Amino acid sequence: MNMENSDTNTGYKSGSQVKTRERTTTPSLFKVLMHNDDYTTMEFVVEVLQEIFNKPATEAEKIMLTIHFQGVGYCGTFPYAIAESKVERARIKARKAGFPLRCSLEEA
Repeated sequence: MNMENSDTNTGYKSGSQVKTRERTTTPSLFKVLMHNDDYTTMEFVVEVLQEIFNKPATEAEKIMLTIHFQGVGYCGTFPYAIAESKVERARIKARKAGFPLRCSLEEA
């Protein structure tokens, strides 16, 4: 029996390779909402929107007016950790300035 053409003893694997794919899941997104109160100044709200939420001046003013007249305004949608961080930064900045400004998260 001639074993020259047999690939059973050559050490090479024949056949197909199985590729595994890692599934990446996108993190849940959360909306950050800012709430109106009777104490926080409009100027401070605009400052927070520009500094923490990176809003241009005109957009920050528009959001501030929405908060003022409708009671709540949309600041942006972010992955949970980022949204939570921005809410905490806004809270700390407001407390240092003596304002009761409040933000909340809502699943997007």
